Amino acid sequence: MAARLHADYTAAGQTELFAALRFSLTGDRSELPYAELAGRLGLTEPAVRVAVHRLRKRYRQLLREEIAQTVARPEDVDDELRALRRALTG
Repeated sequence: MAARLHADYTAAGQTELFAALRFSLTGDRSELPYAELAGRLGLTEPAVRVAVHRLRKRYRQLLREEIAQTVARPEDVDDELRALRRALTG
């Protein structure tokens, strides 16, 4: 999914943005404060926060799509996501 997301950002001409914000996909914090990231990317700090939000939202969409391909019924996606969260945190 990260590869597909990277391809989406590359196709949109946002490879540098993806590379700078990729840390947020795992819930990690950036080594750099958002203000510094913003300066490096030529954005405002609020724009970086929005970009992180959008990146994570798109990742969640791709994850749901991927899981939907593995379950028998569409209504099972949420159960599978909960099981995945439990497996990753527990």
